Amino acid sequence: MTEISRQDSQPSSHPSAAPSVGAVRLSDWGVMRAQGEEAAKFLHSQLTQDLALQTTSQARLAGYCSPKGRLLATMVAVKPDDQTVLMALPADVLPATLKRLSMFVMRAKCKLTDASADWAVWGLAGEPAAQWLQARLGEAPPAAVWTVGRAEVDGAQVLVTRLPDDGTGPRFLMLQPAVAPAPTLPALAEAEWQGLDVRAGLAWVRQATVEQFVPQMLNLELIGGVNFQKGCYPGQEIVARSQYRGTIKRRTQAFALADGTVAQLGQEIFHSEDPEQPAGMVAALGEQAGHPLVLAEVKLAALEAGSLHLGSAAGPVLTPRALPYTIGEPQ
Repeated sequence: MTEISRQDSQPSSHPSAAPSVGAVRLSDWGVMRAQGEEAAKFLHSQLTQDLALQTTSQARLAGYCSPKGRLLATMVAVKPDDQTVLMALPADVLPATLKRLSMFVMRAKCKLTDASADWAVWGLAGEPAAQWLQARLGEAPPAAVWTVGRAEVDGAQVLVTRLPDDGTGPRFLMLQPAVAPAPTLPALAEAEWQGLDVRAGLAWVRQATVEQFVPQMLNLELIGGVNFQKGCYPGQEIVARSQYRGTIKRRTQAFALADGTVAQLGQEIFHSEDPEQPAGMVAALGEQAGHPLVLAEVKLAALEAGSLHLGSAAGPVLTPRALPYTIGEPQ
């Protein structure tokens, strides 16, 4: 592996803050449901992850690609039972994803529906959240990333997935019936939760970034989102070629922005030494204690010297932040 270490080893421009703690209902997320004896088999043929061998105690981070290998959506898939798959994903890409997947079901014994009205998606963070979950689940919450804890609460199932974090505290994605009461935890702002995603190096495809990235551009394979051993899916040949032929020239990095700077998803990034053409794109937004953060997909060559700027070469400077995993390329 060739490590990209120059920028992700530099200190942040913001002082360290206390770990984020609490719960937030992710109102900008929805849930798709695939049901039927061939639901997992069908999704296995469409997504970047192995859903055929997925058990009910495992979650899958997965991408849905166009035939050109560009991401149309990213999602977390869990199985309430052996014939059902629930996929949590940003709501603004759910309708198009559902429509496109439905076109390819054909004779498969699988029914796809929008289950957002039935399920609420919650983000939980910090040790108090882990303690609350332990009391609710009746056992320790999932300790390993992409594992699932579950419980029956008032006759309804609750599914809890351990998410990647930045090392300062655990994070969980909880699916529970929409009518269930909110967690008895401090309220966490959505921007702060999204900041936790940024600090974990986890960017979700949203409407503004549909078809902008192959999975490796978002570091998806580094955080468990691509299985290179499974069979074909749309765009699989391009994704595999990028991985094994060493053609990954762009990666996602974390950056801090000066307080008061307003970034937008899909906004272009420019390099100080090449002001005429974009060097990257904003892939995720968030905050840490009120300070703005972004994940930006950038050219690897742009990390070697000079500086990166938001919107134009004269725009706000992007200050590198550390990621919790090592970025590299296959040799």
